[in-house]
Amino acid sequence: MNKTVGNNLKILRKAKSMSQEQVADHLKISQSAYARMERGESTSWATHFDRICQVFEITPEELVRKETAAESYGRLVNSNQRTEQLMLSVYQEILKKYELQIEDLKTIVNHLKEGINKKGFTTK
Repeated sequence: MNKTVGNNLKILRKAKSMSQEQVADHLKISQSAYARMERGESTSWATHFDRICQVFEITPEELVRKETAAESYGRLVNSNQRTEQLMLSVYQEILKKYELQIEDLKTIVNHLKEGINKKGFTTK
């Protein structure tokens, strides 16, 4: 079990682009103690179980799940890609709305210019 959890910890940490020291700081332990957890040499991960799940934003089942590193990493990458795609589509919708508002404002400005010209004022 220690090897499985250790492997998962390493994969999760790398997926979050965190160093061992950063994770250790979140857990309020030394970097060397965290490194022992990743290597499967320590059972202290059980003491920090809840906090580990919070740091990596995972369920307890995901921490102890036995799967290959490639499967686990692939699942995390796919999740990140889906999140990025969703955010991109939201940003595109926001941009479309602003572009429409800009076009509306251009039309209003042109109408105002035409009205000023009809009254005999000059515009620059």
